[in-house]
Amino acid sequence: MLCYRQQSILILAVIARKVRAVKAPDEDVPVANVQPVALMTGDDEEDTTLLRQMARNAETYLRSFSWCGDVLGAYFGGGVGGIFAVFLFNIRPARAEIAAWIWAVVGDIPSAYLPLEDAKSAAEVFKKYIWGMSNWVTLARQGLTGRPEEGVPPVNVPPTPEWADKLEQRLHTLRLVAEPFFDETGEPGRVN
Repeated sequence: MLCYRQQSILILAVIARKVRAVKAPDEDVPVANVQPVALMTGDDEEDTTLLRQMARNAETYLRSFSWCGDVLGAYFGGGVGGIFAVFLFNIRPARAEIAAWIWAVVGDIPSAYLPLEDAKSAAEVFKKYIWGMSNWVTLARQGLTGRPEEGVPPVNVPPTPEWADKLEQRLHTLRLVAEPFFDETGEPGRVN
């Protein structure tokens, strides 16, 4: 666990590398404030490299599911290189009940996906991610897991108090570091 001073240094370093998406020029994209991954650039060369790797990780994550037949397009919603990023994908679903547009969250946290119908913006994805993972932490402290239908995303670690503590610390850091960049009003907001 990082001490307060270490967290402060990390926060300042990450803020310097923050990137936020702009409106996509593609009129077929069903949401605003995303941009094609091919046009995504970070604050510097290192940040761009980290974000591009995160985009590849997000695509690989989605392709790992049998319901993802193919990826037709990828868009950047926002994030912090190497820490947390939200991407919107246009997929060719392999099953009729799967929507063609899906969000993916990747970074130094458990990956997750969310259908576009459940979140209309990257900011909403961020809030729902924090909420869902916080629910997982609460259940994991009791050795329990939840289901996506209950708002608890699948997490690829055992539901133990130790893992709950580790994820809770990461969520706390995300609230400090990334949350200001996912506020749609332009003012600092709270995610509970």
